[in-house]
Amino acid sequence: MVEIKQVSTSKERKQFVEFPLKLYEGNDCFVPPLYGDEMAIFKKNYVYNEQSQSVFFLAYRDGKVVGRIQGILQIASNQKWGQKQVRFTRFDSIDDQEVANALLNAVEKWGGAGMREIVGPLGYSDLEREGLLIDGFEHLATFEEQYNYPYYQRLIENYGYVKDVDWLEHQLRMPIGKEAEIARIKSLSAKIMEKYNLHFGMAKSTAQFIKKYGDEIFRVWDEAYDKIYGTVPFTEKLKKHMIGQFKLVLDMRFIHVILDEKEEMVAFGFAFPSIAKAVQKSGGRLTLPCLFRLLKALKDPKVLDLAIVGVVDKYRNKGVSSALFAIMFKMMDSGIDYMETNLNLENNYAILNMWKSFDTFQHKRRRCYIKPLTPSTEE
Repeated sequence: MVEIKQVSTSKERKQFVEFPLKLYEGNDCFVPPLYGDEMAIFKKNYVYNEQSQSVFFLAYRDGKVVGRIQGILQIASNQKWGQKQVRFTRFDSIDDQEVANALLNAVEKWGGAGMREIVGPLGYSDLEREGLLIDGFEHLATFEEQYNYPYYQRLIENYGYVKDVDWLEHQLRMPIGKEAEIARIKSLSAKIMEKYNLHFGMAKSTAQFIKKYGDEIFRVWDEAYDKIYGTVPFTEKLKKHMIGQFKLVLDMRFIHVILDEKEEMVAFGFAFPSIAKAVQKSGGRLTLPCLFRLLKALKDPKVLDLAIVGVVDKYRNKGVSSALFAIMFKMMDSGIDYMETNLNLENNYAILNMWKSFDTFQHKRRRCYIKPLTPSTEE
């Protein structure tokens, strides 16, 4: 028999965070989030609490934790998109349909009043880990995205969930034998920058970069991703939260912004040194050995996680992205083996077509599911 309990004590919060660490112990592809960041989601002043409500459940059998799930009512998202949705995320379970059913049912009952459908795995926003891995289980997860066992798909679909959207992930490598194509992109980049009187922003340090361009980045980010699935507008509190998180991995070699003649930002591109392997052994805890591995990964990276590329509407489809490509080629020439794109919507052809300039390997696919809420769970 499966018992579902809502997380309420410090012991249960610890069990909630540590369950996936035990479930994936010894798995070479699983990459944990930072332990401290996961514990922070239970705090009353957590950054997303000003625009959402959430609940956490644990599943027990014979006194042992066998699964977990979080439910989120993202009020800002529902208002933005005109939806009545509840989300589930942080779903982890042993391979047992009864356990999965009980967890999903708990969130459906919690969020069902007045809501019409449930979607997930989907966090507070697209800045969190999202989507269920359904292809590419043999590949190391990035730090930014969640790994899961193949049987999760069966457990979720057996409970009535169907595909809502898919994301694709790619590895990008320097194109071999395409020197002419690389030269063409670099030449086009120079012409586009001259045509529109654009230039790259400069900063001597991370602190100076944040001071000069922090607000502008969030403005461009909001505009560029306004219509992207799962996005919600930045709040001032969320901006500060994101800056605090980025400070750990910001590297001026891999951050670039494009400005117009008025010094207003029109585009930016971020890549971060991969820290996936650095945090694996410690379970996401910032131990001294983990910090040593982090510093080494940040100083001499072989893999970059391509975090985000944004262009304002005015300059979209005008070739401005070619300037960012030219910079990406330069970055990869400095000893980088490959870049990981993280999540791209499968119908975002504008971004997917951009990767064709590289030697591209589409190696992972993720899915967000949807299910209508029945009248019994709505009332």
